[in-house]
This record gives sequence, C-alpha cells and structure tokens, in this order.
Amino acid sequence: MFPYDHPKEAIAQALHRNELVQVLHNLPAGDWAGGERGIACLPDRIGEFQDGVGRAIDYATALGCTQLNCLVGLTPSTVDVDRVRRVLVENLRFAGQQLADAGIRLLVEPVNSKDIPGFHLDRVDKAVAILDAVGSPNAFLQFDFYHQQRMDGELLATYRRLKDRIAHIQIADNPGRNEPGTGEINYSFLFEALDREGYAGWIGCEYKPKAATSAGLGWVAPYLRA
Repeated sequence: MFPYDHPKEAIAQALHRNELVQVLHNLPAGDWAGGERGIACLPDRIGEFQDGVGRAIDYATALGCTQLNCLVGLTPSTVDVDRVRRVLVENLRFAGQQLADAGIRLLVEPVNSKDIPGFHLDRVDKAVAILDAVGSPNAFLQFDFYHQQRMDGELLATYRRLKDRIAHIQIADNPGRNEPGTGEINYSFLFEALDREGYAGWIGCEYKPKAATSAGLGWVAPYLRA
C-alpha cells in the first residue's frame, strides 16, 4: 500500500526481476501506525498533503505505476464540516492536476465506517459528490465490493450506475474480509457481469487470507486462462 519506507530503485528492480506490474499504490496517508487513515480532509495538513503528492509521483514514475489512490482520512471532530469539505475538494483538485501532468490517474476510495469508524468518505455516493465538486477529468473512483457490501449492498447495480467513473476494482468477501468464496458475496456472478459490462481494468485482491496465503489462492483457479 505504501512503498515509501523502501528505496524506489529497489522496488523497481524487484518488479522487473519477478515480471510484476505495479498497478497502484496509495498517496502518503499520515501516521498509519498511529491510526491515521489519510490527511486529505485535514485543514492543518495541506502542506504535508501537497508534499506527499510530489513524493508519490516520484515513486509512481520510478515504478511505472499509472494510478495513485487517495485515502482521504478521518473526519476531524473539531473542524466545521464545510471547511473539511472545502479542504478536501481543493486538495483533490491539486492532486488531480499534478498527477495528470505526470500521466497518472488519481483514484479516491470510499471505505466503510464499520471497519474504520469516522472515515470521511464512507459511501460511494459521498465520494461521487466530492468528485463532482472537484471537477477534474483525472479523478476517478476506486470501487471496493467489500466496502460497498458493508455499507449499502447493491453491488452490480452500483457498479453499472458508476462504471464510467470507476478506474479500479478491489475485492474481498463478507463477513471477515477473507478471500472470495468464504462469505456471502457471489463473485462468480459479479466477475461474469464485469466481463459483460466491458470492465477492462485490474481487480485487486485486497483480502485477508483465512488461512495460509498460497492455500487461499485456490479460489482463483477457475478464472485463470491460458
């Protein structure tokens, strides 16, 4: 999620050596270990956010990564909500333009507030409203079926409604956020529907393996094509 603790040259070499593609990574998100989940909506962190955009572009360029995701953060309890919104919109406008100049897409991810209480954009429609206010042609949704299921459901209907604004998809099953096939989400149905709808992007497996990682990858076998 965050490559910044490692030299970008070393990561680039590892990607090349293992024939891997860096699909995306996150913008710097503050003190993650200390509980922060992004700083884009924090009025007292604007300079830090802008510096982080530059650092993220530096890494993404070195890694050949064409998408960067913004986790907007927790809603500050001591700041007027209108000011929080204004700061977020301006920060995303800044990021969208800076990333566009570098040939990188900006993604914004709604995250369910059951897993992360207080997350500022906890529903897809909230994120869409912010993107509308931003007005950048270089700002898109990162759509996570797990977060959508936790908050509102209507997975395929929501995807269809917003598919022109979705640049990346992530998956996990519910409950538990484990691999597909361990919960209630019918991923066979959804994958077939995504094919029919013409989705051509990546699908990120952002789940916690229920047991060992390798054993947990068994679910993907029916979907692999030679």
